[in-house]
Parts: sequence; structure tokens; C-alpha cells
Amino acid sequence: MSPATTGRATTRSARRAPWSVRAGHGFVAGYVLLLIAFGVVPTCYAIYFAFTNANGQFTGIANFTDAASDFRFVPAVEHVALYLVCWLVSLAVLVVGLSLLLHRLAARGVSKALRFLYYIPGALAGAASVMVWLFLLDPSVSPVSFLLTSLGFDTFGQVVDTGNLPVLFTLIAFWTGAGGWIVVMYGALNNIPHEVIEAARIDGASAWQTARRIQIPMLRKWIVYMVILAFAGGTQLFVEPQLLTQASVGVAGRDYSLNQLSYDFAFQNNDVNTAAAISVELLLIGLVVAAVFVARSGFFDAD
Repeated sequence: MSPATTGRATTRSARRAPWSVRAGHGFVAGYVLLLIAFGVVPTCYAIYFAFTNANGQFTGIANFTDAASDFRFVPAVEHVALYLVCWLVSLAVLVVGLSLLLHRLAARGVSKALRFLYYIPGALAGAASVMVWLFLLDPSVSPVSFLLTSLGFDTFGQVVDTGNLPVLFTLIAFWTGAGGWIVVMYGALNNIPHEVIEAARIDGASAWQTARRIQIPMLRKWIVYMVILAFAGGTQLFVEPQLLTQASVGVAGRDYSLNQLSYDFAFQNNDVNTAAAISVELLLIGLVVAAVFVARSGFFDAD
């Protein structure tokens, strides 16, 4: 190629570059606008309410102390904490395990079908998925009533007893949310160079050794990312206990979670400021936990 031709090609590339940059800015601008409108502005609004009273006067941390002194606050914290332990442990262990299994089955031609089956529950909205589970958990109409009765549950009220709720909420959350993460982890596994896996196989590493020493360490950042988002979502537990409360006529309790308690303060007690204080506390907890995970895991370190 002659120097003149090369020069013309470089000039055309230089002319096209600004358009691609502008297109990228255009795509990002839409997200930024929505983030500001439905994320940043409501957050600032909640912070304002959390530190003021009904008259708009600054009250310091009074709203936070009022929330913490409520007799329902500590039980709600305990409920959410127990649920998070069940949810995060099951998510990390089962998602990674099923992703590794799916990756090994890829050579047998069943991987695509399994990925589709895993992802189907995620297509249901939160409320719709809970309604499906309400049907499944009622021994009088459930298609798995034989399993419920064999476990000693004869009525819906027995199934949704407070002691069973962390496990039930974990099952619902895993059923609706794990499929998408399994697909994500499967894609991350496909990005591991085949030469690395082949070298481990030649060295005599078993499937378990390959997973433990190569695949799981290389999935570390994806696992951390999943846990951070799952933790943030888990602290916002609301739809599941709220619908169970209505379906069980109060057996589950309308103040089971912190989000329910915040909702109760705002719409039952007409105390928006204390409700905002609980919301800000949840935000701070989520930010602190995310910062700890990112710092301890080297999330942004170059591989």
C-alpha cells in the first residue's frame, strides 16, 4: 500500500472516530439520566428526610435513634441477617457448583437446554414468582402436597411459620435469581484459556482439583460481584414477606424485614422521616459491605 493510500485511510479513520465516541456518549447519557432521576435524586431526598422532622427542621440522628429504639427494629435486623446468611451461602456454593457442572456438560450437547431451563424462572417478576410459590406452599392445592405433608406440614400457616421463613425466602430468591448468575458464571468459565485447562489435565489434575485450583480462583471477581449485588438485594427484602403476610393473614408478620418496617412507618404511622432513616441505614450498610468486599478481594486489581 502506497504512502498516499495509507494517509487517506488514516484520515478516514480519524473522521470516523469522533462519531463512534459520540455514539458511546449517547448510549451512556441515557443511563446517566435515568440513574440521576431514579437513583441519585431519590437518595438525596431520603437523606434530607432522614435528618429532618415533619417541619423540615434539622434533627441530627434523632430519626435513626427513634427507628433503633422501636421494639420491632432488632427482630427485623435479626430476620434479615439470618436470611442473608442462608441466601449468600447457598448462592455462592450452588451457583458456582452448577456453573462448573454446566461447563463440563457442554461437550455432551445438553448445555444450551440447561442454560435455558435455569434462566426461565428469572423471567418472572418478583411478585409473580412469589405468587407461584404461594400456590406451591399451600398443602391443600400444591402439586407437591405429598412432600409437604411428609415433612409434617398440614396447613399453609404451618409452612409459613416465622421459623421457616429464612429457608423459604432463600428458596424463592434462589429460584428466581440464581439462573441468571449461572449463565454469567458459565460465560466467565468460557473465557478461561483452554490451554490452561488442558495443561492441568495433562499434569493429572482431577475435575475437582481443576475447579478448586484454577477455575474458582479465576472466577473470584465474578463471585465477589455476585455476592455484592445479592447482599444489596437481600437487605431490601420486601415483596416476599409482604405477600406472605397478606396471604397468611398476618401469620408471617408485616414487620418481618427492615423494608417492611420502613413501609409501616411511612404508610401506617405517617412517619416518613423515620422510614427514610431506615432506608439510609440500609444504603450505608450496603456501601460499607461492598467497599469491604472490593478492598479485600482486589476486585479492581489487574489480573
